[in-house]
Amino acid sequence: MQKNVDIYDIIIIGGGASGMMAATLAGARGKKVLLIEKNKRLGEKLRITGGGRCNITNAEHDIRKLLAHYGKAEQFLYSPFSEFGVKETIKYFESRDLPIVVEANNRAFPKTQKAADVAVVLEKELQKHNVSIKTSCTVKKITHAHKRITQVETDQGNFKAQSYILATGGTSHPETGSTGDGFVWLAALGHNVKSPTPSIVPIAVKDTWIKKLKGVSVSNAKITFFLESKKQFTKTGPLLFTHFGLSGPLILNSAGRVAQLLESGSVTGTIDLFPESDHTALDTSVIALFDANKNKLLKTAFRELVPQGTSEGIQLLLSQIDFTHKVHSVSKENRKRLIQTLKALPFTVTHLLGKDRAVVADGGVHLSEIDMKTMRSKQIDNLFITGDLLDINRPSGGYSLQLCWTTGYIAGMQA
Repeated sequence: MQKNVDIYDIIIIGGGASGMMAATLAGARGKKVLLIEKNKRLGEKLRITGGGRCNITNAEHDIRKLLAHYGKAEQFLYSPFSEFGVKETIKYFESRDLPIVVEANNRAFPKTQKAADVAVVLEKELQKHNVSIKTSCTVKKITHAHKRITQVETDQGNFKAQSYILATGGTSHPETGSTGDGFVWLAALGHNVKSPTPSIVPIAVKDTWIKKLKGVSVSNAKITFFLESKKQFTKTGPLLFTHFGLSGPLILNSAGRVAQLLESGSVTGTIDLFPESDHTALDTSVIALFDANKNKLLKTAFRELVPQGTSEGIQLLLSQIDFTHKVHSVSKENRKRLIQTLKALPFTVTHLLGKDRAVVADGGVHLSEIDMKTMRSKQIDNLFITGDLLDINRPSGGYSLQLCWTTGYIAGMQA
């Protein structure tokens, strides 16, 4: 045996959410654990999730309702989620002095609203359980023979273990180190790996009025997408206007279907800023607002009507109306035009943004090649696979991180 090879019980490649969770559990079992991370510090992607607030899970406690969000993977996930699901995740962090708050749509965040605090909890656990950590350490090769990994070769030396956990993440946010290395290694180890495509990404549009609103968010809007002017689907939720187009949970959860539509022709859409009011109800509200502000300038009253920060951009769509006139001079025809616009602000999709802006990219190992009770590979006896390396589609809203916590926990307990 080579003297220069360090030997461990478990080596984990990837110091993100699932890798850190796996390492803390393996360490707590008294195993000699090495965690390898190519970045300078652990949890780079974790620190930017949820806009830096970390949408730690989706607090849907009904397992059937929760798993319905994971598409075709649902049937494979009952066993791991029954062992470590939403309730266990919340308990794990709260018992380590990180209180969790639940916001709209069951999105759960640390009470501190700081993603870095989640990483700190895990780092303390790693320290507590004597996990060896090598950061700025690049894996060059994973060698294998007879259905077993034999060693990991890195730029800081070679390492051996009884078991290996691959937790390198997928291809979303490559600036955090998620560059798809794991997919390459898994294919070399004999797995069938589906090529990743960005599945939860912002949408680029060509409309000037939208770009005028960059940085403005709307808590609840309804969006309808059309293919060649034919209605396709509608979604409701929070929306964010950006310098390139549209983002936020409403858009991210529509992106996969929009991508499919773009393959068939031109895609347009409309945004309803008042989804809870029909045209008649909105007209009644506008008339009441106008009656109370008859002698004000229309542009002043209009700011009171529309969501904060949106009035200037929307005025670009209403060039027929002079917003410098007083409210009492607005004709019935122009009032109706204004309401029609607010219920259907138009836009044209140019493309979806790529992997560099993806919140989640799909792709990975098909679940039929994994024993989901243990996260063990069916191709390589001493390999366990977690998180974004698994081919599981899911929406934004805490579902991705919950998948990381669950699969990391199972692998850490079973390896």
